Amino acid sequence: MLIIRHREVAGVLAGREKEVIDLVADAYQRHDEGRTSLPHSVFLRFPGRPRDRIIGLPGYLGGKTDDSPDEVAGMKWISSFPGNVAAGSQRASAAILLNSLENGHPEALIEGSLISAQRTAASAALGARLLLGGRRPSGVTLIGCGVINREILRFLAAERPELGSLAVYDTDPERARRFTAEHARLLPNAEVRHCASLDEALGAHDLVSFATTAATPYTGLGACPPGAVVLHISLRDLTVPAVLSQHNVVDDPGHVCRENTSLHLAERETGGRDFIDAGIGALLRGTARLNPEPGKPLVFSPFGLGVLDLALARFARDEARRSGMGTLIDGFLPAPAP
Repeated sequence: MLIIRHREVAGVLAGREKEVIDLVADAYQRHDEGRTSLPHSVFLRFPGRPRDRIIGLPGYLGGKTDDSPDEVAGMKWISSFPGNVAAGSQRASAAILLNSLENGHPEALIEGSLISAQRTAASAALGARLLLGGRRPSGVTLIGCGVINREILRFLAAERPELGSLAVYDTDPERARRFTAEHARLLPNAEVRHCASLDEALGAHDLVSFATTAATPYTGLGACPPGAVVLHISLRDLTVPAVLSQHNVVDDPGHVCRENTSLHLAERETGGRDFIDAGIGALLRGTARLNPEPGKPLVFSPFGLGVLDLALARFARDEARRSGMGTLIDGFLPAPAP
């Protein structure tokens, strides 16, 4: 069993944002081609603690072709305990287990919090690329100043270094100030604006990223500039009327319309999924196209597919093996039968 710690994962992924975006795009395309097996994620919740949860995401990502060896299978086990932030520790922690596809044995255990954050951020940057098309955004607004929007800012900076303005909003103004003090360097030439209200933040730019811990919808997009591109990463921020009045792109309708996401609530209210315009894999493959109405918001709501974690975990495992990183544990499995 190969154990790969957080600092080793960080060393593998450092400065490779564009490669990570390519890995995520490739995984989305394989999923759209039917080269994945992706059961619904399992949510472990606790009585009397509605904000805390642990999620299991099993999956299989097939090879690029039927005979290519780059397939991978495993599971991400990720917790979200928002109260950790006030105590000075990370909200989310994760481990990813990869299994051999020759005999099913577990073969690598990888610290997964950074992989999870970066696959989410790469997905957001990819969504922004597709929904913006050839447009150049006026800047970017971040709603929620935590780890996920930090990584989204990192990946947007790699994807669009020309971004010249950054607006931030958090329900805790002090957290927003700390965020810009620590991370505004990711866009070193950008003008930074701290917004006093959500509507001010939504109106600041035509590219917006929601990465909050909201459990129930609380806002529409009426304050946004016409035709704004919205990265709805936290999935539970937008009201049902907002969902029904915007263009919606998702990663997988069957996954995102679950667990009381904004789109799940919209499905319940309407009895269908006609409000979903396209999947990101189909857009990448050119088998679907967006024809946006002028002025209508374009919103990307990715549930977060486990195959994205597997793609990055495989990459981290292979790079660790090549460079001799990680700790190899002998005797983890039972000895062969005599």
